[in-house]
Amino acid sequence: MTIPRFPVRRGLALLTALAVVAALAVVLWPRSDSLRVTAYFPRTVGIYPGSDVRVLGVRIGEVKKITPEGSRVRVVLEYDKGRKVPADAQAAIINSSVVSDRYVQLLPVYRKGPVLHDGAVIPESRTAVPVELDRIFDSLHTTADALGPKGANKDGSLSRLLAVSADNLKGQGTNINQTIEDLSQAVTTLSDGRSDLFGTVRNLQVFTAALAADDKSVRSFNDSLAGVARQLAGERGDLAAALKYLATALGDVADFVKNNKKSLTSNVKGLSKVTKVLVTQRAALDELLAVAPTGLSNLQNAYNASSGTLDTRNNPQSPQDPASLLCSLLKTTGDEGGKNPDCKQLKQLFDSLPKLPSAPAGTGTVDRTLGGILGAKA
Repeated sequence: MTIPRFPVRRGLALLTALAVVAALAVVLWPRSDSLRVTAYFPRTVGIYPGSDVRVLGVRIGEVKKITPEGSRVRVVLEYDKGRKVPADAQAAIINSSVVSDRYVQLLPVYRKGPVLHDGAVIPESRTAVPVELDRIFDSLHTTADALGPKGANKDGSLSRLLAVSADNLKGQGTNINQTIEDLSQAVTTLSDGRSDLFGTVRNLQVFTAALAADDKSVRSFNDSLAGVARQLAGERGDLAAALKYLATALGDVADFVKNNKKSLTSNVKGLSKVTKVLVTQRAALDELLAVAPTGLSNLQNAYNASSGTLDTRNNPQSPQDPASLLCSLLKTTGDEGGKNPDCKQLKQLFDSLPKLPSAPAGTGTVDRTLGGILGAKA
C-alpha cells in the first residue's frame, strides 16, 4: 500500500511561508531611532514635556517626562540616536529670552571618547538651573531686613559706620585710585614673574625634600650647634672678660703705634735693608751655617786651657807647593775689593828662583817644598 505525500509537502510550504513572514516582520517592524537619558534638577521652572533639548543651541530632541521626586525633579530627555553626547555631559536649563520658554542644553560638545548610552543618568551635581527673579527679590528683601532698623541698624550702628566711613574716605578718592592702580601693577608684576616665582617654590620644595631625606644629619648638626651654644652660654663671663682685655690691649697697641710712628717707620725701613742683604747673601749664609759647626768644634779642640793659647800643628815635611799654599792663604783673606791675587804670577815667581847646588845625597834639583824653603833636613 502506497502512502500519499501531498500532506507533507503542504506542511513544508506552510512552515516556509511563516518563516518568511517572520523575517519580514523583524526587518520592517518600526524601531526606535532615539536615546533616552534621565537628568535630575533641583527645580524645573519653565520646562515642560515637549521643551527642546539642544546642543550649542541646535535642537536634537525634546523633554519627554517631568516627575517631582522630593527635593529634586526627574526629567527624561530624548534625542536622536545619531547625535553623540559625551558620557560625562552636563545639563543646564537655559533662558533663550525673558518671556520665552526655556530649554535643556547638553554640554560640552562631543569631541572624542565614550558617549551617553540609552538609559544613562545625569546626576544633580552635573545639572544647573538659572536664578529666578523672585529668588533675587527674596535675597534683596532678606538683606534689607538684616541691615534695616530691625537688624544690624537697630541701634544706629550701620548708620554710624557709613557716616564714619564717608568722613574717612572724604577727599581720598585720588589716593584710593592710586592705591588700586599700584595694586593692579603689583598683581601684573607677579603675573609676569610667575615662572620665577614658581621656580623659587620648586627650588624650596627640592631643598626641603633634601633636608627631609637627610633628617638624621640635620638633627645631629642642630644638636651639636645647641651644645656649642650651651657651652658658650656657660662661659659668657670668661668670653666677656677676654673681649674686654683684648679691647684694652688693642687700645694700648694703637697708642704705642701712634706715639712711635717715626721710630717704627725707621725700624721697618732698616729691617727691609737687612732682609735685602740676607736675601743677597743667602748662599754665603747657607755655607756659613754648614761650615760653622765644624769650625767651632775645631776651635774648641785647638784651644789649650793650661796656656791659654790656640795650639796648631805644622807639617813642614809634607810635600807642599809654596805657590799653591800662599795663593790659598791670599784667597782666604782676600782684599777689600773682593779680588784675589793671580796665582799664576806666584807660580812664575817660585819657578824663577835659582837652582841650589846639589846636596851630597841630593838629586841635583831644588827642593821647592815648604820643608826645603824652611831649611829642614831631608
